[in-house]
Amino acid sequence: NLINDTLVLPEPLALDGGQSLPRVEVAYETIGTLNADKSNAILLFHALTMDQHVVSTHPRTGKPGWWSKSVGPGKVIDTSRYYVICANVLGGCMGSTGPASLADDGKPWAMRFPVITVRDMVRAQVALLDVLGIEQVHAVIGGSMGGMQALSFAANWPDRTRAVLVIASTARHSAQNIAFHEVGRQAIMAD
Repeated sequence: NLINDTLVLPEPLALDGGQSLPRVEVAYETIGTLNADKSNAILLFHALTMDQHVVSTHPRTGKPGWWSKSVGPGKVIDTSRYYVICANVLGGCMGSTGPASLADDGKPWAMRFPVITVRDMVRAQVALLDVLGIEQVHAVIGGSMGGMQALSFAANWPDRTRAVLVIASTARHSAQNIAFHEVGRQAIMAD
């Protein structure tokens, strides 16, 4: 069972910066079947350059999902046993609320979009789990920026997962990484 969907969170999303976002949309993909006691869910967090299209054909590029070789029946993440959920991150560009989304005035948020943290991204995904009625997941898994989200999930909502798998990630950046990413941020801001 493969489902691609978008939902609007029922409450405004509080952000670490003190603001809140109204009508947050979360685009997500699910693969597999949720069991009766909802104990077989795995929440995947995608890397910076990925999105919710884990196994489905990407609607813009036509390429297979970013983890289609690892997620599916009989694969490393076996969807005959597990119900896999992956949401496009808050601030993303593939359906979840971000700078291209419309603000209250009907215009795109653009540069007015609030600064968000990794924890804000995870907070939106925890709210998705709440809407789906999933109290605790079997595991959270993420690589790179997704690994940072998995660490944040484990640190901030420890009772909501039984296991954490972090791949090629870190809990914090070095000064050099921060400097490199600042160059990228400045290039985006200048566009």
